[in-house]
Amino acid sequence: MKAFMANLKCVYKAATINAAEIALDELDAKWGDKYPMVIQFWRTKWPTLSTYFKYPEYVRKAIYTTNAVEAVHRQFRKLTKIKGGFANENSLLKLLYAGILKASERWTHPVQN
Repeated sequence: MKAFMANLKCVYKAATINAAEIALDELDAKWGDKYPMVIQFWRTKWPTLSTYFKYPEYVRKAIYTTNAVEAVHRQFRKLTKIKGGFANENSLLKLLYAGILKASERWTHPVQN
């Protein structure tokens, strides 16, 4: 799986959309038999996924770096673990919304590098 992920990284770290499409073709040729559903997903969603290449490289780096997403998930787990059960779905959504507001206070820092 590590080798597959390294090859997949060549797709989303490509400098241009054309280079990404070539990398996706190479990924398919190498791994298509072993991971057909993943390749099919990327091919099916390519029109949406490829819009990513409209952004400058520094923005793309911020998008594919998952630290911000992981931080939000950590915040959600922290909030829901403390509470335990919820009376209804609405009470959970209110708690998560409040957590996002609190977390967003730290999102005012510029993207590094």
